[in-house]
Amino acid sequence: MHDRLRADILAGVHPPGSRLKFAPLAERYAASVGVLREALTRLCEQRLVTSEPRIGFTVAALSDEDLRDLTATRIEIESVAVRLAVARGSVDWESALVAAHHRLERTPMRSGEPVRVSDEWETAHAAFHRAVLAGCGSPRLMEITDELRDSAELYRRWAGVQDQERDVPGEHRRILEAVLARDAKAASRALAEHYEGTLQTLLAQDRPDSAAS
Repeated sequence: MHDRLRADILAGVHPPGSRLKFAPLAERYAASVGVLREALTRLCEQRLVTSEPRIGFTVAALSDEDLRDLTATRIEIESVAVRLAVARGSVDWESALVAAHHRLERTPMRSGEPVRVSDEWETAHAAFHRAVLAGCGSPRLMEITDELRDSAELYRRWAGVQDQERDVPGEHRRILEAVLARDAKAASRALAEHYEGTLQTLLAQDRPDSAAS
């Protein structure tokens, strides 16, 4: 239940800022109130949903202030994770990372009409970024980075097509090369530049800061 609801939020079935009422959710997902409440509580922990007394559950709203804070936090946390990954990562980790990058490079970024970032690319993109950090050897740190990545994905999904002037594949290659070279400083810098580029792209595009309930 959690995975289905999370996927629908990220896909825009439930827009940012919209109320998540139990009756329509129970009908849509054929789930009990108890199961839905458990799923929504987990999504609150992941910051994709908010909960307020007398209001209930709401899909997280989007704002420039939150996006800036999210980006800065992600850079700080992932810099720690990538340094540990570079220091601790095994040959198996390197192989998995190369495979994740290969899949990302071979997956078309845009699809549909109007043109948007494709679901397949989003999946490959998330898998690549997770693979970069997976060598850190810290399950708790990976949980934090996964949560931040989910929040970032919510913004990207609502931003439409990414800036076509950016060389996003090139940015991913620089991250990969720095990590495989075991250059922690260069890897941290490449990640930071990648996320700062995404921040500027998202700030420049139209997206909903809130949605009607």
